Amino acid sequence: MKSKGMFILAICAIAAVLLACGCTDTGTSTDTEKDYISFGYQPSTHQVAYMIAKEKGWWGEDLAPYGIMDLEDHKFPTGAPEMQSMLAGDIDVAYVGAAPVISALATGLDAKIVAAVQVQGSDLVVRPEVTYTSPEDLKGLIIATFPPGTIQDTLLRDWLQSNGINPDTDVDIRPMGPGDATVAISEGAVDAVFLPHPAPATIAAEGNGYTAVKSGEMEKDHACCVLVVSGDLIRNHPDMVEQIVKTHIKATEYTIANQDEAAQIYHDMNKVDMAVIEDSFANWDGRWITDPAIITGSVVDYTNVQADLGYIDRPLTEDEIFDLSFYQKATEA
Repeated sequence: MKSKGMFILAICAIAAVLLACGCTDTGTSTDTEKDYISFGYQPSTHQVAYMIAKEKGWWGEDLAPYGIMDLEDHKFPTGAPEMQSMLAGDIDVAYVGAAPVISALATGLDAKIVAAVQVQGSDLVVRPEVTYTSPEDLKGLIIATFPPGTIQDTLLRDWLQSNGINPDTDVDIRPMGPGDATVAISEGAVDAVFLPHPAPATIAAEGNGYTAVKSGEMEKDHACCVLVVSGDLIRNHPDMVEQIVKTHIKATEYTIANQDEAAQIYHDMNKVDMAVIEDSFANWDGRWITDPAIITGSVVDYTNVQADLGYIDRPLTEDEIFDLSFYQKATEA
């Protein structure tokens, strides 16, 4: 008992010192200095707005007035490792699918979705010799998609279940990144893939598969990628977060108005064949958007699906996932 009491006294003493020197986070301070920003993103056309802002130099220009002198970014194959990196404190801002955000929030991630990035935009692609007429045709097939907890995994499993297909026993779902999945279907190691663009366009261009179902046919206007900001930035640098949202809006609007240039920038940064990118832009069912209010219902629905799948303990609420205030401020006249 004595040692326990001494331990508590020591903790209290440390806390008192921290409070005295202002080292604790009360959740309201805006005095914390920050001179760099770290971004996370994926090499998908879904997130081309991030690449536009980077190539144009807008991130640096727009954030310099807030003291940002250095920017770094980290490229991830899927949202699962990206959110693990954010949980570890290595990323301040992430372009990522909404479903991995849910999984991360459920395990303690201190962050919020502050803007939408796009909706729909993934395809179920099957090998040329596979005849697809209905979900029933997928029984017994090997399907590669992103790891558990991602948009593609969550959406695919929910769609299969809604069509009477057990995703655990009727099909063999293999977790893979886009590169591995593209190789796997080209080599015949899997029968189908469910991937975001431009991977479906790449597979089609190489003659290794055709689109059987677009993700918007699985769930119309479903949320996909979102803009996520750390709780530290939200609490301590709210003006900077508002500017991040403004820059994202500017880049998204530029992408929509200048798709040829956006395709070229995507090509330059990711070395995907220009014809493939142009085909992806022309034929995907995705839409680039920014208003998070458009996707709140869809994202909250994902939490119910993930809870049913056993990925999270309970569904999350809109307030636990979103902070809509920054978008509202960023778009005020």
